[in-house]
Formats: sequence, structure tokens, C-alpha cells
Amino acid sequence: MATWQCIKQCGACCNLDPADRPDIEEYLSPAELELYMSMVGEGGWCVNFDHITRECRIYANRPRFCRVEAEIFQDMYGIEPEELNDFAIDCCRQQIEGVYGDRSLELIRFNKAVGF
Repeated sequence: MATWQCIKQCGACCNLDPADRPDIEEYLSPAELELYMSMVGEGGWCVNFDHITRECRIYANRPRFCRVEAEIFQDMYGIEPEELNDFAIDCCRQQIEGVYGDRSLELIRFNKAVGF
């Protein structure tokens, strides 16, 4: 069985371009939406994403919408905890493909890490 995990130095989820997330207002509160929009920088990348190290500068203190945790996904998206693994794998795969391409090293690394 495939098991979701975040792969280091990917950062696909740090591409926050609101144009790629048309339903964002459906799952973020007004305050979260304001915070989200304030984090969108050049090219749609999060202002907290370090493009050299490819890591988050505020990882320990990142907002709740940046966290893959069962209770957050249940609250934000209505995803039951037992569905989180498959949902997170699908989300990451789509985001990585959209940002880096379907033949990217990031996607190859992700598929290997989760067991595909």
C-alpha cells in the first residue's frame, strides 16, 4: 500500500498561485484567505519558500492550510481521517505535475517515496 509522505526539497505545494486554486475561498476562512494572499509572491511562489535550499523558512510556524494533518483536512475539505492518505497522495501528485511536469525528478522522487 502506498503511504503519503512529504519529500524534502520539492516545494510544489509552495506554489500558491491563486489562479490555480479557483475554489480557495470555499475552504479558507476570510482571515486565512487574507494570510494566504499575503504569502503569494513573484511567479505565484510563497514568499517564505527559499528557492536555493528549496525549503520553507517558516516550516515550524507555517499556517494551518500548509499542514497535512487529519483534523485539518477533515475540517477544511471534509476528508475523513481514513481517506487522508490517498487524498494527500493524489493532491501532491497533481500539484507536482502542475508545477514541475509529469516527468519531473520531483514526481519520480515522490512516487518512489510513497511506494509507487
